[in-house]
Amino acid sequence: MWYVYIIPSVSFPEQVYTGATADLKQRIADHNAGKSPHTSKFTPWELCWYCAFPDKFRALEFEKYLKSHSGRAFANKRLCCPSS
Repeated sequence: MWYVYIIPSVSFPEQVYTGATADLKQRIADHNAGKSPHTSKFTPWELCWYCAFPDKFRALEFEKYLKSHSGRAFANKRLCCPSS
């Protein structure tokens, strides 16, 4: 399984990150340990939404959509995290 997830920063709520991974628990731990250059400045992070996909291709396609303008609007309106 692959997962697409949304994590807002606890310290900087306006910072929201969307990603995809095959190991969700480890990926969140990596974000909070500062192992990702894109998220290290805004730790800690809190998982607020995720969705499982049967394969990597579908997960990456949905992640790409959520990072688009209309995808951010959808996530802001329908999922738990407001996007910046």
